[in-house]
Amino acid sequence: MIGAGTRNGQLFITDMDLIEKSNLNRQFLFRPKDVQKPKAQTAAAAIRMMNPEAKVTAYELRVGSETERVFSEEFFGKLDGVTNALDNVDARIYMDRKCVFNRIPLVESGTLGTMGNVQVIVPFLTESYSSSQDPPEKSIPICTLKNFPNAIEHTLQWARDCFEGVFSQTAENAALYITDPNFIERTLKLTGIQPLEILESVKKALIDNKPKDFADCIEWARLYWEEQYANQIKQLLYNFPPDQVTSSGQPFWSGPKRCPEPLLFDVTNSLHLDFVYAASNLMAQVYGIPQMRDREYIACKLQGVQVPEFQPRSGVKIETNEAAAAAEANNHDGSEVDQDRVNKILNELQALGKLNFSITPLQFEKDDDTNLHMDFIVAASNLRAANYKIPPADRHKSKLIAGKIIPAIATTTSLVSGWVVLEVIKLIMGHKDLSKFKNGFANLALPFITFSEPKRAESNTYYDKNWTLWDRFEVPGEMTLQEFLDYFEKKEKLKITMLSQGISMLYSFFMPKAKCAERLPLPMSEVVRRVSKKRIEPHERSLVFEICCNDEEGEDVEVPYVRYTLP
Repeated sequence: MIGAGTRNGQLFITDMDLIEKSNLNRQFLFRPKDVQKPKAQTAAAAIRMMNPEAKVTAYELRVGSETERVFSEEFFGKLDGVTNALDNVDARIYMDRKCVFNRIPLVESGTLGTMGNVQVIVPFLTESYSSSQDPPEKSIPICTLKNFPNAIEHTLQWARDCFEGVFSQTAENAALYITDPNFIERTLKLTGIQPLEILESVKKALIDNKPKDFADCIEWARLYWEEQYANQIKQLLYNFPPDQVTSSGQPFWSGPKRCPEPLLFDVTNSLHLDFVYAASNLMAQVYGIPQMRDREYIACKLQGVQVPEFQPRSGVKIETNEAAAAAEANNHDGSEVDQDRVNKILNELQALGKLNFSITPLQFEKDDDTNLHMDFIVAASNLRAANYKIPPADRHKSKLIAGKIIPAIATTTSLVSGWVVLEVIKLIMGHKDLSKFKNGFANLALPFITFSEPKRAESNTYYDKNWTLWDRFEVPGEMTLQEFLDYFEKKEKLKITMLSQGISMLYSFFMPKAKCAERLPLPMSEVVRRVSKKRIEPHERSLVFEICCNDEEGEDVEVPYVRYTLP
């Protein structure tokens, strides 16, 4: 509407998602007829309808390392600026780094319910998005989740963890065991008790719990129900009876600690059947067994499932405070592994021989009402809520909490979109005065709106040269590692003590002499290939190196990164 993308201009938009019905209340380019159509293509068509002169190219791709063949250095070189409307921090950081590297402006924005913000990032002028970070989200204490929930949020997070543990992580470990010949070798190199935990999950998936047919899936779901909502609660009450008192004489089950009750399975209880129905069908999907969406059939089959009687065990340790639970979690990597147990599991797995079936890990998807993911979450959460006498949550509320959704509001979206356009216009006009730009924050619920001048990029110095995050060394290739080191020593009077590319250490002053002698005569690109064990893709026009240096006095100095241009 402001003429962007017309005449000599062009717009590029990308979004890998399809339009959901829930998008319609806040995304003004879409209509009910567009539900389940690609967002990017539909938005491009709507833009052309508003302004037929606009030239718009739409992609249905995620912007990330996996799509750098498309969104390459050459692609970013064509852009005059970027506007973000992303929903996660990792994607924002990735785009921020790309804009800094390619020295193009970025207008970053986001909304969260009634709150919205806009940040303007201008090359050689402002700090970047990554220059500052929000504090991490508060997490639910481990012991609260495992044994002492007191709110529906706790039971929903517990249900999500169950889903991930059973249908995602355990299934993924088993799938890797089947398909990846190096999986065992890699697993055994892990620290602490991780190898044992992973191998036990593989054994559970391939031996203990592997279903032959859907009837086995029903039996597994019924026994899993018993373990979660009866046996574990009985064990907890065996350790801490309802009349337990603390060392100070106070009731143990008081304050936020709710005394639970084990549940008794009842096939006529719709919530109990909901759980088995969802769990058995999800288990079938993991193992490629045809699903059975017939509740009466499942209820009938449940009558024949034999459930072993549970006897609480002595010596079971249950942490009662967060400090102890956190300490136990932190010792995860430091604990000694039971090598005899590891060898026993390896022998059992090897006895299976070559496996000719596949396992498909499930990725939680809250917006598909047919995949039974939310059905499992709602049932699992509300059953645990029943254990602890916590008021249950309906499907809608559960979906909002489990999916960590804060409903989007059209008013907030409109406000933030308007702010973004105003800052984009300033960038198009070529303003270079920092005071012309404004970062904005609003909370319409208060109501509160404030603007601030973007923070100037922090300046660093080596010798008499000032530099910011927007500066770098430009080094033309190709040259050998020795020539690269000499280049900096002669031209910049800097002695490189460490040189890295990504997570690969290419050179260091403490490197063994033999390894150093082997690498010094090699071209830089070959050193990268050998050390990283990755090929340099044809679309890559340059490499980024991080260097640590000493000045002529032998003192450490902080310097910019290196852009090494490939021939």
